[in-house]
Amino acid sequence: MNYQDRLLKVIPGGAHTYSRGFDQYPFNAPQILERGKGAYVYDDKGNRYLDYGMALRAVNIGYAEDEIDDAALTQIKNGNNLTRPSMIELEAAELLVGLIDSVDMVKFTKNGSTSVSAAVKLARAYTNKELVARCIEHPFFSYDDWFIGSTPIKRGIPQETIEKTKAFHYNNIESLENLLKEYPNQFACIVLEPAATEEPKENFLQKVRELCDRNGIVLILDEMITGFRWHIKGAQHLYNVKPDICTFGKAMANGFSVSCVAGKREIMELGSIELEGRERLFLLSTTHGAEMSGLGAFVATMNFLQREGVVEHLWEYGKNLLAMMQSLADKHGISESFKVGGVVCSPYYLTLDANGENSLALRTLFSQEMLRNGVMMPWIALSWRHGKKELELTEQAIDKSFSVYKKALKEGMENYLQSSVIKPVFRKYN
Repeated sequence: MNYQDRLLKVIPGGAHTYSRGFDQYPFNAPQILERGKGAYVYDDKGNRYLDYGMALRAVNIGYAEDEIDDAALTQIKNGNNLTRPSMIELEAAELLVGLIDSVDMVKFTKNGSTSVSAAVKLARAYTNKELVARCIEHPFFSYDDWFIGSTPIKRGIPQETIEKTKAFHYNNIESLENLLKEYPNQFACIVLEPAATEEPKENFLQKVRELCDRNGIVLILDEMITGFRWHIKGAQHLYNVKPDICTFGKAMANGFSVSCVAGKREIMELGSIELEGRERLFLLSTTHGAEMSGLGAFVATMNFLQREGVVEHLWEYGKNLLAMMQSLADKHGISESFKVGGVVCSPYYLTLDANGENSLALRTLFSQEMLRNGVMMPWIALSWRHGKKELELTEQAIDKSFSVYKKALKEGMENYLQSSVIKPVFRKYN
């Protein structure tokens, strides 16, 4: 029995995140990984891959970074999880509040889904309204029903819950305005990322902020991906917009399990206990939410990011990577099929068929050939440990992969694609 069979036997889906599942990778991807170091991961046989997945974007410095790991180990030796609040818990909270301009209070937890769902709960309690407006272009906010019910995967979710989440389009203020007109005075919150594959245009975020102010709606910015990549103070600082509540995770602790919901005191303190006589809101109450090892890693990560200019490096490397990928696509004559773009600190690539439609078959082929050349690039997540040598290795792998990609476009996919086509995560049927 191989690793994939063993994983599927004991774990539903074979992994603890669907984007790590076998249906997201070509046949020659390693079925299991043993370790990571810097910008590289190693499988059970010791094979090394230059990684652009970076733990689903959770690692922005590098795997097994000694300084970060040592900070976590120090807290483990301090007990890791105590009976009352810990010193590192207070230090981490004060650090975040001092760092992010919009934040007065913070509550830590272990994953982004929990944080964003807590933000929605706070908004509903604060406004006494129930509907949620979420951006349709931003692919994931939470594993909870309020969000998943707005995807094609609705099994197990009550219809009433499905109907309480409505969708609008990014950089299209009219779509949001129309939604608010259709359901007047019913929205508790608007949930979106500050940016994803495209940046805000024509003061879009400021217009969303104005709509929230005018209609008594809570603005929630999900900075799981943008946080500590776009800017040390978050993309909200870069784009000059102030949310009521924001959420962070992923890169905030270089791969350690730390996330948070944070924001205005008047909203966050709904989860407090010292205000006698006020009706209580049961916010987050998680045994491991303030686990000391992760918070130690968070504090060390923030120090590292600022000292080493990590965010600036991500922007510079991304700029060079995009230019190189575009140049090679032009060289091979496939620039109409293989597109690169996005915010340069977090680029993306698209694989398009002859009709200009997204082709998962071509994406699978590209991923297959990159793996054959020692690079794992399911998407593009950058780290501080991606340097000049890594850029050169990437260029060599892309050049070879594009040679096969070009042949497949001319001669047919069946001659070159050797595995099942990657499937969308959000699909109604397996």
